[in-house]
Amino acid sequence: MDRRDFLRKSVAVSVGTAAAMSIEEQILLAHAEQPGAKPAPAGAPKPFPRGKIGDVEISRMICGGNLISGYAHSRDLIYMSSFLKHYFTDEKIFDTFRLCEANGINTAMLKLDDDTIRIVKAYWHEQGGNIQWIAQITNQDDLLGEVGRALDNGAVGVFTTGQMGDVLVKKGRVDLLAKTVETIKAQGAIAGVSCHNIQAIVECEKAGVKTDFYMKTFHHLDYWSAGPKERNDSVFEETPEKTIEVMKTLDKPWVAFKVLAAGAIPPRNGFEFAIKNGADFLCVGMFDFQVEEDAALAKDVIEKHKDRLRPWHA
Repeated sequence: MDRRDFLRKSVAVSVGTAAAMSIEEQILLAHAEQPGAKPAPAGAPKPFPRGKIGDVEISRMICGGNLISGYAHSRDLIYMSSFLKHYFTDEKIFDTFRLCEANGINTAMLKLDDDTIRIVKAYWHEQGGNIQWIAQITNQDDLLGEVGRALDNGAVGVFTTGQMGDVLVKKGRVDLLAKTVETIKAQGAIAGVSCHNIQAIVECEKAGVKTDFYMKTFHHLDYWSAGPKERNDSVFEETPEKTIEVMKTLDKPWVAFKVLAAGAIPPRNGFEFAIKNGADFLCVGMFDFQVEEDAALAKDVIEKHKDRLRPWHA
């Protein structure tokens, strides 16, 4: 007997069992009762907690763009990025966005490139979608040009990629990040700096960079393939305790990403660690079939930790 059969039979013999189930089990049971069914995005979106960065209202879970862009931290699975590009056809991306909106997720963080611009515009103008786009820029040789291109194509905000934040800070070029942030804000959009190394945020704060938000990798290290980075490319957060200490002193919104360590950490576990320890938003890369469950789990975790130690800054 598989888990779906077990759940179905258990409900039949136990009055009130569904109410006692975890969210994961309730969602699994619903799918067991309707084999092959996927959530219909018809009707009003489900309510989902939101916060504000600047004047932009953003769901506390954000759809990540790495899956759509074909970037995958796949450990030793060399085919994974190619698989993602084949899986995420235009229609599958539209399905994912529709499911996000149906479950109250109103924002996606997506890499600035020709394909993203084409897909987002098609979703808005041909599919009737409304998801907001915050653009990730990656070309440090044309930062200001990329800002203009992102905003000209409808992005509500722009942030520098995590690798760029780490590299520019290490090179002592925080001034480039500051100039980029100033340019974004001068055009009425929200501006962020992303990083993997918490020292990048420390140095930006020292230099007085006026970001609207920071985006920082964040997860615990209790999973099978954790570090060190020299031998394992699946490390995204090497110093979670230091990240907690630094971020609790800042009054800026914090978007946590890589919270599931590329699928090595179960969703409830990863979401709870990030939210409990101070993240204001979760940026999560999701397949379409994961959206409903991830949204339900995140909503439950956010409600559970609404009175956490670090105040909500968005």
